[in-house]
Parts: sequence; C-alpha cells; structure tokens
Amino acid sequence: MPDITKSLNFLEHIIEEDINGGFSSQKLRFRFPPEPNGYLHIGHASSICLNFGLGIKYGAPVNLRFDDTNPAKEEQEYVDAIKKDITWLGFKWDQECYASDYFQQLYDWAIQLIKNGKAYVDSQTSDDIALQKGTPTQAGKESPYRERPVEENLDLFEKMKNGEFKEGEHVLRAKIDMASSNMLMRDPIMYRILHKHHHNTGNDWCIYPMYDWAHGESDYIEQVSHSLCTLEFLPHRELYDWFLDQIYDESKVRPKQREFARRNLSHTVVSKRKLLKLVQEDVVSGWDDPRMPTISGLRRRGYTPASIKNFADTIGIAKRENLIDVSLLEFCAREDLNKTAPRVMAVLDPLKVVITNYPENKEEWLDAENNPEEEVMTYRKVPFSREIYIEKEDFKEEANRKFFRLKIGSEVRLKNAYIIKAESCVKDAEGNITEVHCTYDEDSKSGSGTEASMRKVKGTLHWVSVKHAGEAEVRIYDRLFSEAEPDRHEDKDFMEFVNPDSLKVVTGFIEPSLNNANPGDRFQFQRLGYFCVDKNSLSNKIVFNKTVGLRDTWAKIQDKN
Repeated sequence: MPDITKSLNFLEHIIEEDINGGFSSQKLRFRFPPEPNGYLHIGHASSICLNFGLGIKYGAPVNLRFDDTNPAKEEQEYVDAIKKDITWLGFKWDQECYASDYFQQLYDWAIQLIKNGKAYVDSQTSDDIALQKGTPTQAGKESPYRERPVEENLDLFEKMKNGEFKEGEHVLRAKIDMASSNMLMRDPIMYRILHKHHHNTGNDWCIYPMYDWAHGESDYIEQVSHSLCTLEFLPHRELYDWFLDQIYDESKVRPKQREFARRNLSHTVVSKRKLLKLVQEDVVSGWDDPRMPTISGLRRRGYTPASIKNFADTIGIAKRENLIDVSLLEFCAREDLNKTAPRVMAVLDPLKVVITNYPENKEEWLDAENNPEEEVMTYRKVPFSREIYIEKEDFKEEANRKFFRLKIGSEVRLKNAYIIKAESCVKDAEGNITEVHCTYDEDSKSGSGTEASMRKVKGTLHWVSVKHAGEAEVRIYDRLFSEAEPDRHEDKDFMEFVNPDSLKVVTGFIEPSLNNANPGDRFQFQRLGYFCVDKNSLSNKIVFNKTVGLRDTWAKIQDKN
C-alpha cells in the first residue's frame, strides 16, 4: 500500500477510490507501453517512474508492452534499447509483452465486429476519407461503402489479410457515428494494409491494427487495471471505451484509461520524429549522443539512475502541461553526483607553472581526499613535482584585489599541496604568457600539522604534475538548442535553433589515478564540474564527457522566484 505520510497525486487518488469502491487491490496491474520506433527520452523516464513506481507502492505487477503495430518504423534495435534503459533505471517488469503477440486475437475480434455490423471495409482513398470526416463544427459524411453486406466485408477483409491488395487499396473502419462531436469517433480506421517485414511476426501479416484498436484491447488481454497515458490521449478515451464495449466480458477486469500531462524540458525536443532527424542529418552522433534527451544519451553523459528518478519525482504528476527548465534536471544530477563522485584534478586549458625553488629531480606523492561527503574518509596519492599545470584563467599578470587566484606577488594554495607565490612570467613573441615562475613555502604542505601548513590564503587552485599528467580528450557540452522551446515556432523549423557551439572538444591533462578509469565511471574535476568516462574510450586515449557544471543555476532561478 502507498506511504500514507506522503500526499497522493491525482492518479493515486483514482486508484484509492477504486479500491475503496470495492476493486480488489490484488487485481491491480499497470503497464509501460512504448512504441519501438525510437529510443526512450526523458519524457518516457517520467512515465516509466510513474507506472513502475505505482507497481512498487501497491505491490502490483507492471508489464512492459511494446505497441509494435507499425512495422514501417519499428526495429529490434529500439526494442533492445528500451529494455536496456528500463533495466538501467532499476525497474523490473512482470511480463514482457508485444501487441504483435495479439494480432490473431485482434483479427478475430475484428471479424466479430464485422459480423455484428460494427465494422466495414472502406475502399476510398485516404484523402477521400479525410475529406468526409467533416470538421469539429460540421458532421462528417458517411462512406459510400458503409453499408456493404457483412459477407462482402468478411471476404474483402480476409483478402486484405492474405495480401491480395496493394497498400492503401482498402482499410477496415469501425462503424460508430459520423456526426459525433468527437472527431475520433467518426468511423475510425482499425486496420490498414502494409506489405512490410515485422520485427516480431516476420511476413505473417499484411494488415496491421491501428494504435487505438490495439491499445485498449491489449490492456484487456493483459488484464491491466489502470492504463495511464499522456494528456493527448484524453480525446481517445471515448474510443478506447467503445472498443472495449464490443468485446468486454464482465467476469474480467475492465481497464480504465486515465491521463496525465506530459512535462516538456527546455532547450530540447522530445518528438521521436525530430530526434530521428537530428540523428539522420548528423547534427548528433547517434541516439545516445550526450546532448540528446534520450535516456541512453543521459546515461552516456554521466547522469545516474537516481538523478533521473529524483527528477521525475520532483516534477511530479499534473493535469496540465508545463515547461520544466533543464536546470532542474542538472540540479538533480549534481545533487546525486556530489554524494558519490570522487574528487580528482584535471586541467583543461593548461598553463605551465615552474616552482623555481623546488628541487628539479624531486617528486612527492601527496594524500588527497576522494570525497568529503564520505562517512569514512578515503584518500589517494597524487604526484607533485617542480613543474605543474594550472588553468590559464587562474593566472593574471596584474589583477585587482578581488582576484583571489594567482597574480604576480600574490600567494595561493595548491589543492592538497603547498602555498606558492608568483614571481614572474614568460611570454612568447606575441605577448602570450607561456610560463609562470613561482616559489613555494616548503613548510606549508597541506596536512603536515605545522603552523605554516595552517596558514590561510584566499585562493586554492587545482593542478596536475607535468611529469605525471596523462592526456585525455574532454568533450564540453552546452544546450543542444539556443531556444527554450525550439519546436514551438509556427513559422520556423526547429533545426534553425540548433546551437552550433553545443560541443567543444579539448585536450586536457589528468592526474595519473584517472589513467585506469573505466567507461561509465563518474568524477568531479575539482572546480570544473562533473565528468564521465565515455563508452568509446580506448586504452591509449581516455575520453571524458562533461555531465554538468558545479554551478547551481536551478537554485539561482528558485531564488529569483
């Protein structure tokens, strides 16, 4: 049963009302019904968390059902990716189902509707059918084939099934009401002819059910109690129920469709058609490009299952659509990674520092804490030597007193190491600074327990030893789109808003402890952000993807509100 200490969302209230009204909680069953025509995205993640979360709360089974009724767009690759994403999020389904497993039953029920005068074969073109649908304020016109004799409909429908007609030559339509105020009830199409290979049924079928016909009946076959859909399916509920009316047996559970609002994420698109276009036109490297809002893209970028589930829980379930700022998703990632990601040092825009009074051949291995959030602190060793790299932006030859990093005549502490003082700098022929010469305070080593080591200076810099540094490819990501809602412009294509600077690749220098990092490992590069080892890293070339920065932009947005 649900946690009574936490307020229920409106869908949980519906379930509670059903149980209080006599529906057995033992008959509760939910489902997540993706179409295998693309990779799952962050919007699907919310639906996954909703359905599987209800299963966990009520101790009820949850089915994974692939609504695979359109072989023209579906592939086994998508089926495999969907299963991988759900498993990665940490959820387990009770039954793995496919709408295509029910094709024979759906066909038999369609025959029943024809015999009962509730369905007919229409031989008009799709354009003619569309014209006869009418408008929301004007009734539609009945098809000239609407009153075909039952035997003729049965014969034509069987021939459609057997592949004796071309695509578009005939369709099967439900006979409902061409004057209905709900346009979807105006004799909707139940089957169309498609001579396409199906990933699950091969070439067994030449006709395929439409989503509205397959959806509710599949729920009924699986005895799903609550079929939860996004808000655009609200007008479909009347048709969902009409189809169930034709085959419902009162001794069985009758599925109930209810709708919730999808939550849109800023600076991205979640239409599978648009995401596919980004892939096909090489705007991104694939469905799992770290800039994509797909679950596989977020995983590759370094997001954790916990951060995505926390995001879904934070935005909650609502009855109205809302645009969620992507900063909230980043906040959830940062909050989780802060607890789990080891702190390490890397320099992405290097400037060499020479510590002139440090012995040339000397090196030290200093203790560095892995994560201050740990209950029991652990440490690693980092090498220190005469020459180190710091970030270029951490040094200015001259700067005002508010610049607390390195400048001529000033001191800073090197993280886990010594206090250094800038004495001079070396420039090339164009006047660019190529080296900074410093001196160090030998008694100021962090953790040495001396009075000098406890001396306070205002700036602390990260660094890596030149002698020990490894090279890495580092991919810095920005928003994929420059507009918050790139697909809401009626007069412009969403592709016009692709951010040309969404990816920047640099060569960084990393401390040696990272040389043995594995794909998927996550780290905080101190003072730079959170990074994840890319899946395509090689033994001789490690690649890091930037997950999120350290700056909490979501908190700043909340403060303004």
